[in-house]
Amino acid sequence: MSVKILDFPKILDPRGNLTFLQNPTHIPFEIKRVFWLYDVPGGELRGGHAYKKQDEVIIALSGSFDVIITQPDGTKEKFSLNRSYYGLFVPALTWRHIENFSTNSVGFHLSSLEYNDDDYIRNFETFKNRVL
Repeated sequence: MSVKILDFPKILDPRGNLTFLQNPTHIPFEIKRVFWLYDVPGGELRGGHAYKKQDEVIIALSGSFDVIITQPDGTKEKFSLNRSYYGLFVPALTWRHIENFSTNSVGFHLSSLEYNDDDYIRNFETFKNRVL
């Protein structure tokens, strides 16, 4: 499976809209971990790694930010997340970083595995060598 935008259900209501997720209908894996990014100072980057085994979905619950996917050959693809009813599926062995956080943005991450530092590839050259 490749990087792709997931479109979540939207329930429109004049009192306020609602979006929901259910396993396995909306997320292509069993959720083992959830974390969120917030109060990221202007100009800062987050991420800058790949996972060996973990798949992830990233959602902008509030505000906006860009997820940059870098291929082993150095080509980049930008996904701008700014709606809480979209998520970006990022499979294992995909290099990513997150940038351009708006004020008060909240990035919500759903992961297929519990935290394990050994699952991270934090060096781009190591990543390239592993996937090529």
